[in-house]
Amino acid sequence: MSTELHNRIAIFVNGHTRQVAAAMSLGELAQTCGLDAKRLLVELNLQTLPREDWPTRTLQHGDRVEFIQVVAGG
Repeated sequence: MSTELHNRIAIFVNGHTRQVAAAMSLGELAQTCGLDAKRLLVELNLQTLPREDWPTRTLQHGDRVEFIQVVAGG
């Protein structure tokens, strides 16, 4: 097996399994999903995380991430 496969972990993103790099941060995950961080709330393992924590929060195997897009309206 290649080294790249050994450096990947399985996480759940909005209920779906996804393979990501072992050292990926929550901020990098949002970016790779093409999401606008300014209009996004994130739960990691049922805990809401402040935006300033996303760049330093490294994902772990089995983590459950929920991205919630904020929509303005009236």
